[in-house]
Amino acid sequence: MYAFALDSFEQTMFLDPAIRNWVLFPIMIIMILVGILRHQLTIIMSGEPPKPDIKEIRQGKALMRAQALLSHCSYIPISAVEARKRYLCKAFEDGEYLQDKSKKNGAPANPMMDPKSMDVMMDGMKKQMMGMVPQTLIMGWIQFFFTGFILIRLPFPLGARFKSMLQAGIMTPNMDVSWVSSLSWYFLNLFGLRGVFSLILGGENSADGMRDMQAMSAMGIAGQQQPGQPQDYTKIFSGMKESLSILHYESDLNDVHKRVLAKYDF
Repeated sequence: MYAFALDSFEQTMFLDPAIRNWVLFPIMIIMILVGILRHQLTIIMSGEPPKPDIKEIRQGKALMRAQALLSHCSYIPISAVEARKRYLCKAFEDGEYLQDKSKKNGAPANPMMDPKSMDVMMDGMKKQMMGMVPQTLIMGWIQFFFTGFILIRLPFPLGARFKSMLQAGIMTPNMDVSWVSSLSWYFLNLFGLRGVFSLILGGENSADGMRDMQAMSAMGIAGQQQPGQPQDYTKIFSGMKESLSILHYESDLNDVHKRVLAKYDF
């Protein structure tokens, strides 16, 4: 099926063309088709995106407005700064922008009791299952039928540290690292088909193997940490009110005409 020709300078291997036709191309084509199918199934299972909550958006925009005033107050007159500061401080104190004003002084809600949080968690679990199950089946199929195959040689040299990654399932210690086994070809396609899926399905697709690995890593990190609590906007607005109350104003427009004249040597 394949033969070796060793010399002192380069290692050459002649592969059977049937390996290219019946192993190399089928693995790549099946991974593309599975990615497209997975993307369509994810769309069907996800359904329509949830409608945004106007009160939640208003709550976040109020915080952004206060942060913008703190960062860029020097570009507007002091009268406008004082008016905005008085209005925002009173609104934050009264809980005007809180999503749920009845919980102004209460503890943050338990995310496990919030239907929206549960829906988000279920959608995340569905996407993770849609990513792990197909990849596990493809990996098992490759290991069962194509273990021990050498498929392709990379056009650039690599160090010895890549041998365990690129020659998984090949028990040949003296083989050049640039030769790739069938299982390693699967992993190269898993990360290398990102551009193909973006071209076929668009940038925001559910067939990207890189996102699967990132989601699995994030899930592992989250499993080691305690469950997070939602942001307590009551405390956030209280802290923002204190920051606004001690805001030091210094206009950047003072003597601007002198600076312009000095810049252009008038």
